[in-house]
Amino acid sequence: MNISRGRARFGVLVPFTNTNLEPDLALMGPPGVSLHVARMGGYDEDGIPDEIQMHNLGAADLDGPLRLLMGAKPDVVFYGCTSATLTHGPEFDRDLAARIGATSGAGTVTAAGALVHALTTLGAGRIGFASPYVPAINDMAIDFLATSGVETIQRSEVSKTLDNEGQGALDPEAVFQLGLAADHPQADALVLSCTDMRSVEILARLEDAVGKPVVSSNQAMLFQALQLLRISAPITGFGQLLERAG
Repeated sequence: MNISRGRARFGVLVPFTNTNLEPDLALMGPPGVSLHVARMGGYDEDGIPDEIQMHNLGAADLDGPLRLLMGAKPDVVFYGCTSATLTHGPEFDRDLAARIGATSGAGTVTAAGALVHALTTLGAGRIGFASPYVPAINDMAIDFLATSGVETIQRSEVSKTLDNEGQGALDPEAVFQLGLAADHPQADALVLSCTDMRSVEILARLEDAVGKPVVSSNQAMLFQALQLLRISAPITGFGQLLERAG
């Protein structure tokens, strides 16, 4: 392992308009783990992040940002966009993680794959799903999860189409209400999908309100990365998933 700040290095590939993934990981991460970030393009900053834009991001060439990120010699690489691989499907997501791992030599987690891993860990086969995405991406996300063995029984969507800035600008109270609307008595857990949505700040509060685990993209990636690093100390304040990090 490459020791930096005492424990490990996270390398993060993040869409270039995303403003929340880095602060979330800094907020939740354990002491001694450092963050090293490269930004990804492949989509139109001024366009609506719809299924075409996010499909293009998923298909974009990663050679440049990944090569620069490797200069930090990370122990784990995060592919920090959920919808970019939700729009391609589970096989693409797994292949992308394998390609990044083969190129980098580091452990690799993807946001979409980490959601599935978290739900499997929690034994959650039925979920409520919430996101800031356009409806077509939500359709693809629900299909992605269904192919991975997770049934969505309640769905919550934003009331208007958000651009890239608008998704990142949703305040935590709006995210809390979006999550509440995704709850269903038969749901085992709730999913808040999107690495640029301010979910982690309300995870514990939402869990208290609905009485079940709540999983977000950024929380799930951190959980899987800590498992890869065998860092087992629970992290409190950001949902049941990280409280059982070991």
